[in-house]
Amino acid sequence: MLAYLFIALAVLWRVILPLEANFTPLLASLLFFGSRMERKWFWVPVALFIGCDLYLNYKAGYPTTPDFAVTWLWYAAMVWAGGLLRNTPSVLRVAGISLACSLSFFFISNLMVWVIYPEMYPRTLAGLGACYVAAIPFFRSNIIGNVAYSVVFFSVPVLFKIAPREGLAGNTARFS
Repeated sequence: MLAYLFIALAVLWRVILPLEANFTPLLASLLFFGSRMERKWFWVPVALFIGCDLYLNYKAGYPTTPDFAVTWLWYAAMVWAGGLLRNTPSVLRVAGISLACSLSFFFISNLMVWVIYPEMYPRTLAGLGACYVAAIPFFRSNIIGNVAYSVVFFSVPVLFKIAPREGLAGNTARFS
């Protein structure tokens, strides 16, 4: 149930709160869900975040471009990455995977901006470099938020002594 609660929190955050700060629980909720739920349910948070993206783009009057498909695949990969934390969710592992996932989004999403919007950055190596450099100011908040929320989300079951694995019988997990 906690995995669904964190997904709901992240969905509400995306829909209600401004994204300028880039300090969101999206990645943490995907990782936590993947670590706690059976694989047959991995589609649930991905579908919810796809719905959020479509709603937010429609509301803002933006087109849905091919780079969204890459983002949606990234959502699915992050739920899968959460599965890497199933049996050994230590603070170091959670922070490390969260950091690696943050970096993956930075590199993938900005590569897609460079590919999809040639009017913003020339399709040269210098243009790609400029695209990444322009994104650095947004990345700091993103990393801090991703790691902080991940550590907090994975700490909640320990702090409140909640059963370690929802939907997965017989296994135990630790967070130390």
